[in-house]
Amino acid sequence: MGHPVERATGEAAASELPPGQRLQRGWPVTHYGPVPKFRPERWDFRVFGATADGEKHSWTHAEFTSLPHTTVVADLHCVTKFSMLGAEWGGIPARTILEIAPPADDVTHVMVWAEYGFSSNLRLSDFTSERTLFATHKDGELLTAEHGFPLRLVVPHLYAWKGPKWVRGVEYMTADRRGFWEERGYHNIGDPWREQRYSYQEEPGEGPEL
Repeated sequence: MGHPVERATGEAAASELPPGQRLQRGWPVTHYGPVPKFRPERWDFRVFGATADGEKHSWTHAEFTSLPHTTVVADLHCVTKFSMLGAEWGGIPARTILEIAPPADDVTHVMVWAEYGFSSNLRLSDFTSERTLFATHKDGELLTAEHGFPLRLVVPHLYAWKGPKWVRGVEYMTADRRGFWEERGYHNIGDPWREQRYSYQEEPGEGPEL
């Protein structure tokens, strides 16, 4: 299967990093809690909440990973202030999930759910970006367990915490609701170019009340 490549802007030079970020060689491991053990016979991916047909949708690991793949070359910006430039991510576009399990017309946000009940909320407009990807590979290699195998979300235009590791599903929402880190003081949107790191920086309308 072919893998079309879409190249991100801002890949070449540290001068193009978002404010407050530093160039990182390599890929540090950062996460909260233990690394889950992958059991393929128990793994599934679910779409639920305000779906267009009112039904829940589910795929086994084999079914999900057989969906059409693409490749996006993009940077990763961690809120801890390191940036990794020009990584090649391979996986299933978020738009594919929206096409095969559409949201209801009044959906405005999604909650991305991962192992251990971890969650991260996104505006629907962020989730529908052509660059948002459920990644299974980086630079042509399967993700390692520490970096999110079998599935992590990559949202290149937001800080990396908005793309959880070990993703298990998506909830369609008709109103915004804060996820795990957003409830604990992180910015509800997380745009690195606006340096939206913490909830105290939020402007009116950028997030639900804490």
